[in-house]
Amino acid sequence: MSNWIATDEIRGNFAKAMSEMYRHEVPQYGTLLALVEEVNRETLAANPALHVDLLDADELARLDVERHGAIRVGTPAELAMLRRLFAVMGMHPVGYYDLSEAGVPVHSTAFRPVDDAALKRNPFRVFTSLLRLELIENAELRQRAAEILAARDIFTPGARELVATAERQGGLDAAQAERFVAEALETFRWHREATVDLVTYRALSDEHRLIADVVCFRGPHINHLTPRTLDIDAVQRRMPEAGIVPKAIIEGPPRRACPILLRQTSFKALEEPIRFAGDQQGHHTARFGEIEQRGVALTRKGRALYDRLLTAARESGADADNASHQAQLSEVFADFPDDLATLRREGLAFFHYRAVPGTTAETGGAESDVEALIARGALSATPMTYEDFLPVSAAGIFQSNLGEAVRDGYSHSSHSSQAQLEEALGVKVIDEIALYERRQQMSLEQALAALA
Repeated sequence: MSNWIATDEIRGNFAKAMSEMYRHEVPQYGTLLALVEEVNRETLAANPALHVDLLDADELARLDVERHGAIRVGTPAELAMLRRLFAVMGMHPVGYYDLSEAGVPVHSTAFRPVDDAALKRNPFRVFTSLLRLELIENAELRQRAAEILAARDIFTPGARELVATAERQGGLDAAQAERFVAEALETFRWHREATVDLVTYRALSDEHRLIADVVCFRGPHINHLTPRTLDIDAVQRRMPEAGIVPKAIIEGPPRRACPILLRQTSFKALEEPIRFAGDQQGHHTARFGEIEQRGVALTRKGRALYDRLLTAARESGADADNASHQAQLSEVFADFPDDLATLRREGLAFFHYRAVPGTTAETGGAESDVEALIARGALSATPMTYEDFLPVSAAGIFQSNLGEAVRDGYSHSSHSSQAQLEEALGVKVIDEIALYERRQQMSLEQALAALA
């Protein structure tokens, strides 16, 4: 028997260390965590049924430790090494997100755990974006950015060594795992010194502020670390009372009786003092605080309906304030069923199935009898939490905090390039909806077998 530390434990330790580091670097993050914890506590106290549902679904324990981070890298080699580093923590690339369609010159995937047990233990995710240098039209600037990126190494020698050790051994022992967390953390740490002079920084920033953020520093630094709330509307409302300025609107679907997919908001990015090469002083804006509320994962049919309604809402015009925006969304999304039974029966959302103890399948447990088994209390169905991200929402968060409007030059001249991202990763990304389909089917087969 090996003495390797479980990947879930390494991931949990890394997420905790990252949160402590970010709280030290960005004090407002600590204020945000306190607010989210307070809102969650009050929401559970006011809604005992929700408390029971989360407990029954084994989701309550993960709520306080749940985080997602975001990081942006500049080269395929950096992304490939990140993929190997995250694999040591049991995190794999899930989903493809092309943000260039929204005027942001990156495409992305999310590194996260994929099986039920790992997600319950700690669903830590890192939304990881790769800069698309080919979208910089100025050839001289594009070449300069490539040269700057080629000259840096965002990983410590110790991190590289321990990743290789984990791959060779099939895991890490306790001492190696502890050192791995410390070494890996350095990639995500904030640096107040830029690697370029102020003129170069401004040239890259004028092209797009995200390009300057990716290119001009020794490391990619974590730019937000997101806790999960049970009531994002309450958090948005109370952020100013806590001395935090929220972005104008909550991204994603409207407030519903049965939350779907993902809703996100954030506080404005911090303007931070930077020392540039040549001992020049300046400022950079990149890091911010984000909050999310997660709902049920949607099937392909459900996602098509969501995308259609979101497009209709966006085409009807943008609202300057959150109240008007949410009212408009709610009106459009009246066409999306808002009760769990309908979502399940119409195949719009994914569910975990469980056999109810002390019951049996009288008809032999055929899959066609699922609704009958649920109706007589032999089978339970609980909504499957959405573990992934929404491109439109991610772009909205980016643009809000970078102060950028949609850049038509990116959105019109580019095209989705999942194959390009996968070549950089060295592996295929996992289709998130296919993953939910497999998890739902496995839970159903196990439940029917137990009933039989």
